[in-house]
Amino acid sequence: MGGVRAAAARTVAHARRQPARPDAQLALRNARDLYTRRQEGVSIWVVPAASIVASSPDEKDAFFDPAADKVYRHPTFYPVPEGAQHI
Repeated sequence: MGGVRAAAARTVAHARRQPARPDAQLALRNARDLYTRRQEGVSIWVVPAASIVASSPDEKDAFFDPAADKVYRHPTFYPVPEGAQHI
């Protein structure tokens, strides 16, 4: 019976060493494991969910409208070389 108690005590001691909340390094490792399975990542970042701010889909027209009048962002004012990719 003493061996069983000792094993249980080690398990409890081990459980206490685990962080109560995920820390930054654990968050990075979890993100790496989830999002870079095919070795395509070179850098990854994580932020607390409470820190994320998003625009509202209901306001997309008003929010993205200013980009529509910036025609200079489109490659229509200069010749694009033949064979150029990803322009």
